[in-house]
Amino acid sequence: MPESAILETRGVSKKFDGFVAVSGVSYRLSEGEAAGIIGPNGAGKTTFFNLLTGMFPPTEGTVLFRGEDITRCPAHERVGRGVIRTFQLVSVFDQLSVRENLVLSVVRPGDGRNRKRGFFFSDAARPEISDACGEALALVGLEGKASRATSSLSYGDKRKLEIALALSLRPAVLLLDEPFAGLSDAEIGEVLELVHRVKASFSLVIIEHKISRIVDLVSRLSVMHEGKLIAEGDPKKVIEEPLVRQVYWGRA
Repeated sequence: MPESAILETRGVSKKFDGFVAVSGVSYRLSEGEAAGIIGPNGAGKTTFFNLLTGMFPPTEGTVLFRGEDITRCPAHERVGRGVIRTFQLVSVFDQLSVRENLVLSVVRPGDGRNRKRGFFFSDAARPEISDACGEALALVGLEGKASRATSSLSYGDKRKLEIALALSLRPAVLLLDEPFAGLSDAEIGEVLELVHRVKASFSLVIIEHKISRIVDLVSRLSVMHEGKLIAEGDPKKVIEEPLVRQVYWGRA
């Protein structure tokens, strides 16, 4: 009996003024699964993530979360359900401290504190907020830099902070969009070790060009080309398929 799907698409497509960025993609992520998506630049990978997370509405098709149709749910509602993502370019607040970035992530505007001024610093002192921030920073190894200005961090530490922000939201599904982009080999190793360590806590989909880094991280690899899924299966077998080698490396 197949494992239940936590996130699924059925024939989703996205067109921009006649250009088809994603074309009829049906995709299924099981509870607890770690999966990867690869493909050449322009294959439609990030657009597909945008459809999963509600940043774009699909032109056609359906998106389901635990069997429920969320195709028209806005991005913030999907975050509330536990569909969390990171971005190709690190997305953090440079003008805030490391810890203040975490406070903004952990504090929920619907907690009954609707005042527009003063909520930030008063909520930051609450034990549950402080503990959650400290836990997330310790998980990524940034607890010693909590009071530092985020602008002073290395790019690798900013990437860790972004992942800490995602983890603080208690993801049911974590979508990582090229988390190794712009990192040194040493930083890639640190981020990879972190993802290996925490991936058992949620379902994971990772987009990455550095294929050798993720073949042992994921149990299934999907390949996108020109907006379509062209291969899927065991990572080490998929990257040996002639069509995949042709579209990805230009040779069979």
